[in-house]
Amino acid sequence: MNAFGKRGGMGGGRPSFGSAKPMKGSGVPKPKDSDEGGKQFPPVEDLGEEEVSSADPLANPSSPSPAASLTAMDKLNKRMNNQESDEGDDGDGFEASVHKIKEQVLPRLLERVDPEAAATLGKDELAEEFRPIISEVLAELKITLNRREQFALEKVLVDELLGLGPLEELLADPAVSDIMVNGPDQTFVERKGKLSLSKIRFRDEEHLFQIAQRIVNKVGRRVDQTTPLADARLQDGSRVNVIIPPLSLKGTAISIRKFSDKPITIDMMRGFGSMSEQMATVLKIAGASRMNIVISGGTGSGKTTMLNALSKMIDPGERVITIEDAAELRLQQPHWLPLETRPANLEGQGAISIRDLVINALRMRPDRIILGEIRGQECFDLLAAMNTGHDGSMATLHSNSPRECLARMENMVMMGDIKIPKEAISRQIADSVDLIVQVKRLRDGTRRTTNITEVIGMEGEVIVTQELFKFEYHDETPDGKIIGEYASMGLRPYTIDKAKQFGFDQPYLEACL
Repeated sequence: MNAFGKRGGMGGGRPSFGSAKPMKGSGVPKPKDSDEGGKQFPPVEDLGEEEVSSADPLANPSSPSPAASLTAMDKLNKRMNNQESDEGDDGDGFEASVHKIKEQVLPRLLERVDPEAAATLGKDELAEEFRPIISEVLAELKITLNRREQFALEKVLVDELLGLGPLEELLADPAVSDIMVNGPDQTFVERKGKLSLSKIRFRDEEHLFQIAQRIVNKVGRRVDQTTPLADARLQDGSRVNVIIPPLSLKGTAISIRKFSDKPITIDMMRGFGSMSEQMATVLKIAGASRMNIVISGGTGSGKTTMLNALSKMIDPGERVITIEDAAELRLQQPHWLPLETRPANLEGQGAISIRDLVINALRMRPDRIILGEIRGQECFDLLAAMNTGHDGSMATLHSNSPRECLARMENMVMMGDIKIPKEAISRQIADSVDLIVQVKRLRDGTRRTTNITEVIGMEGEVIVTQELFKFEYHDETPDGKIIGEYASMGLRPYTIDKAKQFGFDQPYLEACL
């Protein structure tokens, strides 16, 4: 008898099959979007000849296509009558049967396993130890499995004990960019910017709550009745938010924003159709020329992805400090120091906010300070840093347009305890920020860079801006794909002086004109 239970005669001469690997069921139809997994900025598909002839915005831009109008009304009628087809994952009988067997095997397996000993092993080692014990349990239950089913069962059981249970298969799917668990019986996933219902289920609310605790405990945080909200991250950098009852009325809710295995670059965004060639050139030069950049957009629009892409233009010799609530940025520079906030303890003390970290970062001799997101009074400290030798600092902010972005920054400074006139705040913003990059997730699921706007200065009490590039909407195809173009305003940029200091003035001017 070892720590994992009695092996018995059944497992003694059994050959080793190696470590359990993710099941890829033969004969099971793959989701049709799996070929382009992991792309947060899907490419704009070319229209066929028939679609161009029926929905060409340039042929008659004033009147929409009859086919497009008919399709839109059909969709609206179906939505009213709840007839919209379910685009969730197709049912998989093989996986369903494996999960059904797991429910029978797991309780008997736990009786034979020492949890402390199991916790010291990795997934591969645990699978090797489990193999003979699983054979014993299957023999007791009089269940016969082939090699493929055995591997699948081993993986499911190991995921249950050491991993994140049913979430593991979604985390392993490169096509999934967001996972939203709304209680034990409902899980939605995002693929190519579109939401669909997944087939995974949790045993009950207790099972889901255990998975949530396992996630937050790994990063030194907690979720319970006293702190029913928690921000955390997975080992690969994916961002996680957890909220539990009584705040969540449908049970424990887990929201996971997956971190792409392959870092997205500006060139990749251009290839996906997220921006034009000229816009990509301007953003590259802005990042390399130490311009102060604010990335504006809504939830899920790709702000953090854009920030990661811009950070690749930073000189390797610069010291960069990133500050976030849950560390999500992945910079490639050698001299990069990530900082993360800390929530209050059980007594409600010891919390370290983003503003505390920004103030402290100014004493750490940074060349650039990058904020994962501006939410409150730390905005003033970041603006001060941008004006005191930390050119090239960047941040993200939630807003729907560049003009609204500036208004939100003014409001966030006024939220603090610093009592200064609104005109002084506006002037501070105008002197600090160089570029505002607006990103949006359009209704067809594509993510686009819709505006690149310069902040020029003040005129009276108003902050003056100049738009360099803009995405102009034209029409959409019958299947909902949005048609538009990236237009240059043809204006001479005011930030060309900063580009000139780094020798980029000529390509910068050519890209804008």
